[in-house]
Parts: sequence; structure tokens; C-alpha cells
Amino acid sequence: MKLFWRLVKWLAVALTLLLLLAAALVLLFRWVDPPTSAFMVRHWLAAEGAQRLYHEWVEGPAIAPEVKLAVIAAEDQRFPTHHGFDLVELNNALTRWREGGRLRGASTLSQQVAKNLFLWRESDWLRKGLEAPLTLLIEALWPKERILEVYLNLAQFGPDTYGVGAASWRFFNRPAATLNRSQAALLAAVLPNPIRYRVESPSAQVRRKAAWIEQQMRNLGGPAYLDRL
Repeated sequence: MKLFWRLVKWLAVALTLLLLLAAALVLLFRWVDPPTSAFMVRHWLAAEGAQRLYHEWVEGPAIAPEVKLAVIAAEDQRFPTHHGFDLVELNNALTRWREGGRLRGASTLSQQVAKNLFLWRESDWLRKGLEAPLTLLIEALWPKERILEVYLNLAQFGPDTYGVGAASWRFFNRPAATLNRSQAALLAAVLPNPIRYRVESPSAQVRRKAAWIEQQMRNLGGPAYLDRL
């Protein structure tokens, strides 16, 4: 019995230290741009360093407002008002599942930043358990503008392309500050699966998704919606 409680004590100490380390890193990354992400490191390791990763950090003011609005319209329309978790979308997803539909994710941009920056792609209970406190830390320590900036610089837009800076040059041969609404919507349209869906040769499905995103951008009121952040 003593051994059991000793193990519980050491586990509690280890979890506390991990939480403190995570909090320190999250606080640091409020002001310091992350040089890479867990996703990028794993990508590089899987290729044994032989495959080049395209990544270029772009400061928030140098990213076109249309790009920021497009990812919000596509991924997380309640981003300005929630505190890390969209309870409305979570409830909708559970309702669809109970009615016999497929259980779909309802991850917010904040959750995706936590996952991309610190964790791994595969969905399992361990990742979800770690993702939740990291998301709360990010929401507590970063302003919404910083969350959106980091998301756009870490998101994968192609098989070897991470961040809107690299994506804008590779796919449109222009800086992120000059992307228009259609280009922004096309980038956002591939986010669910940037390996299957391609910006450089969009399928009919991707084009339909991009058109839907453009309509959602108009419904949100255009770039003025970003004033709510």
C-alpha cells in the first residue's frame, strides 16, 4: 500500500512539473515566435531529414485580413467569444452522433494551436487529455490576436508546407500581406486535410468548400469582423 501511495505522489509531482513547464513555454511564446512545432519536428524525423520543410514566419500585421477571416469562417466562427472550447459545436457534434451520424471533431483554433505546437496528429484519449489544459493555458495567457497569428504560422497548407508565409509564396508567388479573398478561402479550404486536398491543383470539392468559405466571410461582415478579437 505504501508503494502505491508513493507512486501516486511521484505521479502528482511529475504532472505538476509538466504543467509548470508547459505554462512557462506558453507564456514565453506569447512574445517569442516558436521556431518550429511538434508537427514539423515529427514530419522532419519521419523523412529522416531528407525532405525539405517550407516554413516562413510572418508577423500578424503582415498577414492579409482576408486570410485571418477565412480561417475563422472555415474553422471556428465563435473564435472571438469562446474561451478555448466551442460548447455549441461540441453539443451539435454529439447530437449528430446520437442520431446515427459520424462523430466529427469540433476543435477550435486554440485547440489546434495546442495540438500543432506541443502534441501529435493522431486522435486518442491521451492527446485529448493533454490538449485541454494546454488550450486553457493558451487562452488564459495569450490574446486572441496572438492565437490567430501562431495558428496561421503553424498550420499545414500542403504536404511539406507549413504556415501562411511559405504557402503564399509557394502557391501564389506573393507575400501573405497581398492575398485576396479568393486565395485566402482556397488556403482555408484545404486545412482539414492538406495532404489530400491541394491548393495548387484544387479538386471540385475544394473549390466548392472555398466558395462556401467566401460566402461565410461575407456573412460575418468581412474583415471588420476581426475588430471583435
